[in-house]
Amino acid sequence: MNRKASSRHVHRAVGAVRRRPSDQRRSKVLLILPASLLAGSLCMPASAHQAPAGWQYDSSCCAGVDCYQAPPSDVKETKYGYQLSTGELIPYSDHRIKRSRDENFHECKPGGDINSQHSFCLYVPDRGM
Repeated sequence: MNRKASSRHVHRAVGAVRRRPSDQRRSKVLLILPASLLAGSLCMPASAHQAPAGWQYDSSCCAGVDCYQAPPSDVKETKYGYQLSTGELIPYSDHRIKRSRDENFHECKPGGDINSQHSFCLYVPDRGM
């Protein structure tokens, strides 16, 4: 056998080893497993966390780090709705308004970023109505 023929033979043999059916199945499993784990974790309900007073923020508003007790100066009641310190106006009829279970306002913003212009929810204390 000449050198080129020998080299081709070795490459074919190596290629054949790489393409064995069991190796193909194993590589598919290795690709599918992480994808299925990721998809499964995306389907899990978001876990909420607690307000300082001990009650639980709604999981639809909070992914564990989004909600925080707002300083009283951060929320002003206007005739159109709640005006936040970032300039965001949340109308009184907005579905994002939730009842606070203490006497404080609580804001839920992406990652708990107090400077975010978008709120997931605003928890509003009862006003004796």
